[in-house]
Amino acid sequence: MQQREPVHHTPASRPLRSLSPAATALLATLFLGSLTLTGCGSDPGSADLILTNAQVYTLDWGEPDAEGNPAPDAPFDPVTGWRPDAEAVAVQDGVIVFVGDAEGAEAFRGRQTRIMDLEGATVIPGLIESHAHVVELGALASRIDLVGVETEEEVVSLVAARAAETPPGTWILGAGWDEGAWADRLPTWDLLSERVPDHPVYLRGLYGFGGWGNRLAFERAGISASTQDPSGGRIPRDAQGNPTGVVLDRATLLLEDSIPEPSVQETMTHILDGLRIMAESGYTAVHEAGTNQRSMEAFERLESEGRLPLRVYAMVSAREPELCQEWLLRGPDSDRASMLRTRSVKAFYDASLGSRGARLLDDYSDMPGHRGVSGAAYGFDEELVARMIGAGFQAEIHAIGDAGNQETLDFFERVLREHPEARNLRHKIVHAQVVHPDDFRRFADLDVAASMQPPHAVEDMRWAQDRLGPERIQGAYAWRTMRRHGVHLVLNSDLPGSDWNIFYGLHAAVTRRDKELQPPGGWRPEEALTPEEAVRGYTVWGAWVEFLEEVTGILRPGWRGDITVMSLDPFVVGSTDPGTLLDGSILATVVRGAVVYEAGR
Repeated sequence: MQQREPVHHTPASRPLRSLSPAATALLATLFLGSLTLTGCGSDPGSADLILTNAQVYTLDWGEPDAEGNPAPDAPFDPVTGWRPDAEAVAVQDGVIVFVGDAEGAEAFRGRQTRIMDLEGATVIPGLIESHAHVVELGALASRIDLVGVETEEEVVSLVAARAAETPPGTWILGAGWDEGAWADRLPTWDLLSERVPDHPVYLRGLYGFGGWGNRLAFERAGISASTQDPSGGRIPRDAQGNPTGVVLDRATLLLEDSIPEPSVQETMTHILDGLRIMAESGYTAVHEAGTNQRSMEAFERLESEGRLPLRVYAMVSAREPELCQEWLLRGPDSDRASMLRTRSVKAFYDASLGSRGARLLDDYSDMPGHRGVSGAAYGFDEELVARMIGAGFQAEIHAIGDAGNQETLDFFERVLREHPEARNLRHKIVHAQVVHPDDFRRFADLDVAASMQPPHAVEDMRWAQDRLGPERIQGAYAWRTMRRHGVHLVLNSDLPGSDWNIFYGLHAAVTRRDKELQPPGGWRPEEALTPEEAVRGYTVWGAWVEFLEEVTGILRPGWRGDITVMSLDPFVVGSTDPGTLLDGSILATVVRGAVVYEAGR
């Protein structure tokens, strides 16, 4: 395999061509002679890190077409399939200086260069988690993990065990019970209050659209029979009008707002814990979806102290108007070199499909007369978000139902008519789960990207058709349809609501099957993505939505040294035996040329 030219060019250009051995040696000599002694001790021009003996996929070739067919210049053969296009990468001072064969990489070896022999492992551009709640992820260490717990009795037993070791009066927090799967059998506070009477308890739903508490928690929050349902939320009640222990959609805030907030220092710890988990999971950057005042201060302190191990793209929460006003005065963050960047606002237009809060054009198939809630009724501040867009901020708006998506597109259309210059801000609708057939094209026409979560499809398939019916489901979780309409697509997990394991995400995207490999042929497999599209969704397409597609998302000399090392080849395995994608593991994560995670160390 020949060395690739260390030149700079745009993503639309052709990939780096192979050079002869003589040209390789000459180029290496010229390159080494042009470098200074920065960061390499007595080894002028030597790399800080060399990854070698690897299966490297640079993604430095043309985009696949709308059907997922690889570009003509891709390292792909219709008969033999995918093959890596390099076997070594060298990084100096946080920047890639070489991509090519192992022999060529030796020219960048110095006495202080770290050499990682990957023994055939796969190297891809650094993974980007483009819709995350990393503060919540870090906070889970102190909360009861309820993900996968299937019965009310099991949940209460876990809470009671925690209460036995917690001082009375102290809040007990948990998260992860599935408000979508439990929508027809919502828990109550009866057993929870009986077993845990002396601690206020709040248990957040898996997706954040349901909250469950005991009587003491409701008392602390002042929620009683006289409490009115808030706009965009609902408090389930008994025949006498008394709360039963659950709050749904925006009513969750009634309980959450009564919980003592962690300090900024505690939030910094949560952030570092969350980013550590993300590094162990192979991610080099995360997009924090909805940052409040306390979290923003914590992120900024960590950045000023040089303690952020991963790159963070923070979205200001539109539910924090004072913070938005502050950023309107500051303006979008234009420093592309910073580890923390803020140039986006996150808003909610409707609620979730599982809780039947997503806004539909017609009645829910399993709840006649009900269509969900959206817009101002759900707390969407149209004037504030429009001002943020007009000031140059990218907007990411949560929309789930077909009416929610349609109305959000209507909103973008109105704002872009008033601010045509804002069309280039790469606005996003996050989730975009249920879309009317007439609205797919509007995403592309308005240059609005679809930020979607492969795990959601295989987790929601148990009940999604019950909510939507056999016809409307055709426009749901429709990744291929989005691609066919020319919509910019980006993939992520919405962690911690879904498992952020990249191999689970890739598997769901390629097979549309769950972790038990069900259903055998995949759920609505016509909407599946190819392995290449899935990998791009977590790398270069994620770089595009944060305006960094010219410096990251591809392994190319002159670009950022952000790299993920995997135990398996997602291109080959995803094409030949996709079920085994779930067996993959992360071996190393590299950010700015520094190894921030290495398996076994």
